Amino acid sequence: MKHKRHRSKWLLLIPLSLVFFLSGCEQMVVFDPKGPVAQSQNDLIIYSLWFMLGIVVVVFGLFAYMLIKYRDRPGRGDKDYDPSIHGNTLIEIIWTVVPFVIVIALSIPTVETLYDLEDPAAATSNEDPSESLDEEPLVVHATAADWKWFFSYPEQGIETVNYLHIPTDRPIEFRLSSADSMAALWIPALGGQKYNMAGMMNKLYLEASEEGVYDGRNSNFTGEGFTDQTFKVHAESEEEFNAWVEETKSEAPVLTQEKYNSLLEPGLTDKMEFSSTHLEWVNHGTNDGRDYAIERHREAYKEKLHLDLHGVPSTHE
Repeated sequence: MKHKRHRSKWLLLIPLSLVFFLSGCEQMVVFDPKGPVAQSQNDLIIYSLWFMLGIVVVVFGLFAYMLIKYRDRPGRGDKDYDPSIHGNTLIEIIWTVVPFVIVIALSIPTVETLYDLEDPAAATSNEDPSESLDEEPLVVHATAADWKWFFSYPEQGIETVNYLHIPTDRPIEFRLSSADSMAALWIPALGGQKYNMAGMMNKLYLEASEEGVYDGRNSNFTGEGFTDQTFKVHAESEEEFNAWVEETKSEAPVLTQEKYNSLLEPGLTDKMEFSSTHLEWVNHGTNDGRDYAIERHREAYKEKLHLDLHGVPSTHE
């Protein structure tokens, strides 16, 4: 008996230790939105959490009430027990209707938010979603490859590898595709993820309302180099962004097809910038560009990637 009481005391320490442990954690990025898309998704998450918390409170409240009211206690006897009872129509209607109400209450704001995020005006508007955009979105082609990111700016005629710059307070239209395996572009501070697939083009609208450097990554597992398929997003003023574009156009080398083909080989690579884009000869979001990387590195995809202590990729059979 003493052993059981001693064990119970230790079990009580588990939830208490979790409370103290979690209290020292930094705020999760998804709950610290830096743009209108992330804010709308944050609002939806908060609404859902409070709604579900209310359900938990009601359910556990009723559960505690039943346990206390109908517990076995001295003098109770069998006066409340009727073995011939058939059911309670009112209660059965309630527990059938309530789940439908719950699903509807969660579905309506979720569906509305999802549809808004597919419309650039609604997705990136801090005010009335019905209002038109003040300016056209900046188009950025985000192409995933094992295990790096290519960001092409067709209007500016430049391309970066494993990092990108965007202006604040301007919608960004990411055109997502993949040169090989299925990936997913995710910038938690700016919004949710969407998939990159070879031979297909998805669009993701995001916007940064605050200047800063934000983390981005591939959120869909694609093999051994997956954890290092990350990038930095530099959100800055329009003037700083334009200055960066001009600097890149004047100082960065031209991206040749031979150089791009070598970068597509499976493996890791450093940050780079170029004064032209690979869109001049291939767009992996089209059916014609679907197998471009496979045709040039078919044998490399058969090998397993290994990383040494310095994170340098090498391939072995």
